[in-house]
Amino acid sequence: MATPPTTVETSKIRNFSIISHVDHGKSTLSDRILEITGAVDPRLMRAQYLDSMDIERERGITIKAQNVRVHFEGHILQLIDTPGHVDFGYEVSRSLAACEGALLLVDASQGIQAQTLANCYQAIENNLEIIAVLNKIDLPAADPERCKEELERVLGLPANEVLSISAKTGEGVPELLRAVIARIPAPTGDPDAPLRALIFDSYYDQYRGVISSIRIVDGTLRDNVKIRMMQAGANHDIEEIGVRTPDMVSVKQLGPGEVGFIVASIRDVGGARSGETITEAARPATKALEGYLDPKPMVFCGIYPIDGDDLPDLRDSLDKLKLNDASITYEPESSKALGFGFRCGFLGLLHMEIVRERLEREFDLALIATAPSVVYRAFLTDGTEIDIDNPTDLPDPSRLNHIDEPMLDISILTPAEYLGTVMDLCQSRRAEMKKMDYLSTERVELRYSIPLAEVIIDFFDALKSRTKGYASLDYEQSGYITSQLVRVDLLINHEPVDAFSTIVHKSNADFYGRRMAERLKELIPRQMFDVPIQATVGGRVIARQTVKARRKDVLAKCYGGDITRKRKLLEKQKEGKKRMKNLGRVEVPQEAFVAALKLED
Repeated sequence: MATPPTTVETSKIRNFSIISHVDHGKSTLSDRILEITGAVDPRLMRAQYLDSMDIERERGITIKAQNVRVHFEGHILQLIDTPGHVDFGYEVSRSLAACEGALLLVDASQGIQAQTLANCYQAIENNLEIIAVLNKIDLPAADPERCKEELERVLGLPANEVLSISAKTGEGVPELLRAVIARIPAPTGDPDAPLRALIFDSYYDQYRGVISSIRIVDGTLRDNVKIRMMQAGANHDIEEIGVRTPDMVSVKQLGPGEVGFIVASIRDVGGARSGETITEAARPATKALEGYLDPKPMVFCGIYPIDGDDLPDLRDSLDKLKLNDASITYEPESSKALGFGFRCGFLGLLHMEIVRERLEREFDLALIATAPSVVYRAFLTDGTEIDIDNPTDLPDPSRLNHIDEPMLDISILTPAEYLGTVMDLCQSRRAEMKKMDYLSTERVELRYSIPLAEVIIDFFDALKSRTKGYASLDYEQSGYITSQLVRVDLLINHEPVDAFSTIVHKSNADFYGRRMAERLKELIPRQMFDVPIQATVGGRVIARQTVKARRKDVLAKCYGGDITRKRKLLEKQKEGKKRMKNLGRVEVPQEAFVAALKLED
């Protein structure tokens, strides 16, 4: 492949993202753009070309933002493909900061979805030029006119400017690329000013160190200079600069508006965080670029290595993964049952599942994750306030004044025929309706205030199953409210097991306690004595199951004789079991922890 020219006129550059709801065709459109512009050899072309992780292909979703440079009709188009799921909204925000425009992709058979609205508003906040595009017009169920009218009424995008394409067949994609050139503004920037470049993504390569994706804002980055990280305050020698076409191609320099990558032998994973500003060490800029706000984690869980010797590897793996996904937080913690591990924070439940799976696959770790929890605020009787993200940290009820729980404002878009079942689901999860709007005769938008704890386990799955997959969900945090919350503890043979403790609403405590006790009864192997499993709230037992003892037939050798001999043997066995119960400890096998804490069940 030919090496790109060393200097590029900014008037010939267009930087744009593709934003949409999940499964509206972003990755397919990226594939067609790569084909039409000749960026990829037709023999090497495959579906979801830019989705580099196996987990993305298996699940059919984009997890990481990817960028690629293509050439079309004398212009350089820099495409940044973004995820669609609400849990990866931070990836979208970072991508939009590196662009001047966005393609808002809408499925012509489904119309506007919750994530369509959320991502569109994000693009508007970034002052991006938005080009509305209707995809999948080749489907028999497509209704382009209704969707155009919806786009104009809900988002104010003129119906006559909405483009119609089929990313699958390629119909309308060349016209879309011409619209990108015509309607998205070229980047601005002074090539002679002191260098300022924004790192919008990084990942760790074990041979080359940190490789960062960058967008040049001002100045020119050359391959023979020493650079300085303005926030970290560290200097580095450049090894290579280049662009993705989508292969990594070296270039001599990058000018204003260009997007590329940089390799600078950075071995410290904290040395090139997303949002960092790069400048020249010899002629530094005076003011750093606005970086990114650190996202606040919403869901927490403990992650522990099954083999305690893997703890240093888990720490290193989390460091490297945080470089690639800056929205993860983690800090060390220990558990009596599980040993040493980390308390990790995530943006949502899917995010949590993906991170755990990436740790296991990419870093070859065997892990246990505890049940997900959220951050509660506990107000004590002495007037102090503490944040609780681990149920075992909740103070004794005698010291508690009240507990506040985090709330979400959720937006649900659903076909009108499922309105009743969706409202029933929300009411069963302690949600309070705030607004209901008919976007058209067939589609309704519902807005609710709902506790975050009610959403994180299976709310999304329940919503999809009740609406046959047609409803969509978006959410944002909306503060805290006081609620009646209690901690449910699980005791095995009268010993509390902290990994199973959780904070739930008072009305759900009995149900959770019964369910966990029944599940543990099936998972804990039988001992030589009865093992009681109890669920308690503040010392009061709310549920109990018993794992029955194994029986040894001590009468097998008695083939006759007096009954008193048999009674004597049975009494002796009874005494032995009583003594064993007092001295014996129940070891809960690791498989039981994994099975009991599985989210899907």
